[in-house]
Amino acid sequence: MALSTLKQACQLSRLAGTLRPAIYLSARGFAAEPAQEESETITLEVNPFKGHKVEPPSNVVETNKDELFDMYKTMFLMRRMELTADQLYKQKLARGFLHLADGQEGVPVGMEAALDFDDSMIQSYRDHCTYVGRGGTMKAVFAELMGRVDGPARGLGGSMHLYHREHNFFGGVGIVGEQIPVGTGLGFAHQYRDDGHVAFTIYGDGAANQGQIFEAFNMAAIWNLPVVYVVENNHYGMGTADSRASKSPQYYTRGDYVPGLWVDGMDCLAVKQACLFAKKHALENGPILLEMDTYRYHGHSISDPGSTYRTRDEVSGIRRARDPIEHVKQIIIEHGWADANELKRLEKELKAQVNADVEEAKKSPFPPEEDFYNNIYVDGLGAKLRPIEVGMDKIQLPKGPRGPSADASTH
Repeated sequence: MALSTLKQACQLSRLAGTLRPAIYLSARGFAAEPAQEESETITLEVNPFKGHKVEPPSNVVETNKDELFDMYKTMFLMRRMELTADQLYKQKLARGFLHLADGQEGVPVGMEAALDFDDSMIQSYRDHCTYVGRGGTMKAVFAELMGRVDGPARGLGGSMHLYHREHNFFGGVGIVGEQIPVGTGLGFAHQYRDDGHVAFTIYGDGAANQGQIFEAFNMAAIWNLPVVYVVENNHYGMGTADSRASKSPQYYTRGDYVPGLWVDGMDCLAVKQACLFAKKHALENGPILLEMDTYRYHGHSISDPGSTYRTRDEVSGIRRARDPIEHVKQIIIEHGWADANELKRLEKELKAQVNADVEEAKKSPFPPEEDFYNNIYVDGLGAKLRPIEVGMDKIQLPKGPRGPSADASTH
């Protein structure tokens, strides 16, 4: 369930009156569902949206105390999860590829504030926070990173392949841009079923120049599919700045005949407002493109220090001026809902919960040996894993009509 890792922290918190009941948090944890108690509503201005072939929504956003606390806690947990994943990799407990999204937490949190789990979502390989936003647990993320069976891909997929089918999260896709045509197909499914929901198809600026994107735009526009294309523009495709990789890095305009919006992706309230607008537009008029202007603090992947193509001053400057967690934290303090010391105590409890989830994930077993050859054929074909010997096949299929012929040389 969404944010189930937060349950204990909420029950322990000293911030009496500022947290929703634990049953609500475990059920969702975002503003897309109503609070169980009256919460003070406020209006705030976000950075103005920029529109392409569409009139932008208002930059005056309604929110409330409960929603802001939920957003703050969720982003803080996501940040700690990513930093902890980095440590697990350096301790050689996590293996494979690792693409962290610390700094970009405002995008998944803002999106989920506008959506529900009947809307579909598909993401690139920078997918940990998106998975948690879709209702996955941090324990499951850590288990997958460490190759344990309690991970969403049962320890076989790793960082880039997180899924939550029950909540219509279709990955976690490891090939750059591959998810975009698939996300378009998810939109077609919603239209075919006429279910009133949309597909959010997320990719990065590094994939934004691929031909398959424009083929998908064309098909979605011809059929007026309910698809919201989301470009998470963190301004670097691996180590190349967007201005060097794209003749036009204003990605919200790149859909041509597909309307677009520029959005401050470091402000979860701006993201929420844009996604509410985009969902309504997609259901009534067809596809729309959202460019989320965001920033990652880590390098592209665990092998990238992130310091050879940008300066430390640039990274620290973004942290000081635009950090999504600090932004919401300041709103909470300015409205007198908590002071800095109270929030520091809450953060300590949330850190402890992340550490507890890591320890729980470590208790999960590794996949059984037979998983090495499962999911290759529909029924397994009775395949058996032979002892590994140099120069010999690793998989031996039974002979007969469903296996290799006894006289394979005749084929």
